Amino acid sequence: MKQKTLTDQLGTTHTFQTSPKRIISLVPSQTELLYDLGLEDKIIGITKFCVHPYHFKSTKTLVGGTKKVNYRKIKELQPDIIICNKEENTLEIVERLREICPVWVTDIHSIEDNFQMITDFGQLFNARTEARKWNDKLAFALSDFKNFIATIPVKKVAYFIWKKPYMVAGSDNFITALLQLNHFENIYKYKGRYPEVAIENIVEDGDPDFIFLSSEPFPFKKEDGYEISNYTKKAQTVLVDGEMFSWYGSRLIKAFEYFKMLHRNISN
Repeated sequence: MKQKTLTDQLGTTHTFQTSPKRIISLVPSQTELLYDLGLEDKIIGITKFCVHPYHFKSTKTLVGGTKKVNYRKIKELQPDIIICNKEENTLEIVERLREICPVWVTDIHSIEDNFQMITDFGQLFNARTEARKWNDKLAFALSDFKNFIATIPVKKVAYFIWKKPYMVAGSDNFITALLQLNHFENIYKYKGRYPEVAIENIVEDGDPDFIFLSSEPFPFKKEDGYEISNYTKKAQTVLVDGEMFSWYGSRLIKAFEYFKMLHRNISN
């Protein structure tokens, strides 16, 4: 590739003399996407939370988590680029990593943002054909899912992500965008991005039809559902796969099928 100037989703402009060949990814869903774009050999470092594909745990260097990284280990790997995300990684981490090499930051609030990220990675890593294939697959799956969901009525939902304190998905995040796509109205969408909530107020906060307890970042169990359901009049408590609602990138292709299954299960 010739010298290329590209702008990431935070509006930061980067100039690359050649396509980056040594990639560190600090975002689990984006690690999976990079793999699916055929870039396995270029990925040299990942986080301990990068669980897909499974074999990366034994073939790639672990450089910490998403909120705490080993700067020395990262520097020793001599990366050409580090992939971060505004929500997953802190500003402090991004700024310190910029002393090592260019840091590309994504910012995903919607499915449209997701398509843009895939296109950007295709240009950045000289993988345009694979990026186009993935965007075409996702566009087809999205259209198919919209047909599936068209006649399903809108229901109210509370989506819990943490316990002690209880925290939920609120406004302006990817989870809420996917809930909306699924015809679930988030009762907490006016309370900030990931607000703390008092479960004893859940009826007056919106009296949801469903309470979704995510498998991540807090691993909710059935017992947690019994506890929360004591405070609701009618809500059905459902354990949901957090990866399907919060991972962007290529994971969406599996998410659409998961959503269909979820709707069939909760309608029975």
